[in-house]
Order: sequence, then structure tokens, then C-alpha cells
Amino acid sequence: MKVKLLLFFSILSTLLIGYSPTTTAAPSLSAITSLAKEVVAKKITVPSTAKVEITPQIYDNRLAIPNCQSELKAELASKRKISRNNTVKISCITDELAYPWQIYVSVRVSILYPIVVAKEVLAAGELIEQHQLEKRFIEQSAIRGKQFNEVTQLEGIRVKRRVPKGQPIFENNLCYVCKGDTVSIYARTSNFVIKTRGEALRDGNLGDSIRIRNSRSSKTIDARVTGIGEVEIKM
Repeated sequence: MKVKLLLFFSILSTLLIGYSPTTTAAPSLSAITSLAKEVVAKKITVPSTAKVEITPQIYDNRLAIPNCQSELKAELASKRKISRNNTVKISCITDELAYPWQIYVSVRVSILYPIVVAKEVLAAGELIEQHQLEKRFIEQSAIRGKQFNEVTQLEGIRVKRRVPKGQPIFENNLCYVCKGDTVSIYARTSNFVIKTRGEALRDGNLGDSIRIRNSRSSKTIDARVTGIGEVEIKM
């Protein structure tokens, strides 16, 4: 009986040697990069149509990460707004660990928006057709000026500045009404609409106020651009 008890305690002791309720482990690189991405993602607010790419930059995959027996803490290293390049601090802090540690992870953020671009070179003076356009996701840093997110918005508009293939189309590349164009002039009230013709004396886009020469009276008037080849005057 003594022999059996001794054998039992011997086996139990062997099993307990490798057990510890606070076994430490070194976090994996994937765990650290996931934490860094999560912290940055929570600080980004964009429209549902946008695409966000968050890329932690680990320059040395041989990085030796120390053990940590507590949950890792992840936070932005500064209070500034999320930008293209960000830094996330990953910390291991616990009372039971003699040497707390922290590492810094660089995180790149790209925010892309669906924008209409030219499928081919668009020459100055050309009228745009739908087959010449397509939508692509463009990084926000490349978007300067008013852009378009639907191909149908641009059909029939004249190009006033050359647009290279693959480049976003901005409003300042176009004119809904171009200098020298014959335009329809509308005068509207709640009861009637008067339409006449005139000549544009300058370029204009939607909402712009431009000078128009009335073809009948030869008088010069101010009118607001309301569409492709159309302007409106106040009654």
C-alpha cells in the first residue's frame, strides 16, 4: 500500500512541475499588428462608400518580443488625429513582471474614395462620353478640388483642360458652359417659363454666375449656370 501511495504522489508531482497559473508567453507579431490596426481603426470615421487600408509596418520580422503574462495594452503614441503615418504604443505592464516593456509600431493608413477617372486621354474642347470614363478608388491625398463619383454626371460636358489617362476628373478641368458657346437662357416664375438664346462670354460650371449676351437684344446680362449649355436669369 505504501508503495502505491508513493508511486501516486510521484506521478502527481511530475505533472505539477510544468504547471503554473501565471505561465508567461511572448506575444506573436500577428497579435501585436492586429492590436495596432484595431486601435487605429477605432479612430477613423469615413463614409460607407470609402475604402480604408491599415498597414502596420514591421521592418524586422526577427524582432525578439519579451514574454508577457498580462493583457497587452495598445494606444496611439500621440493625441493628434489619424493621418497617413501613425505610431501605436504596445505595452506589457503587470505587477508580477519585474521588467515591463513597450514597443512602438508604425501604422500607415490609406483612405480611398470612388472617383470618376479618365479611361483615355481627354483633350481640351472635347465633349465627354460615358465610355471614356470609369470609377476607381483613389487615395484621398490625390484628390484636390471638386470631383465626381458617378460617370453619368459628366456625359456631354466639355473638357477645357487636358486630362491624362487614369487621372481623376475635377470640376476645374471642365465647363458646363464654355466661353463662346450658344446657351439656352431661361427666365422662370411660378406661372411661366421664358426661353431664349444667347452667347456665353466666359466659362462656367454649375451654380456659377457668368455674363451672357442675349442673341435677340444683344444686351449683356448676368445668369446662373444650371446645366450643360443652360443658364437662368432672375425675373
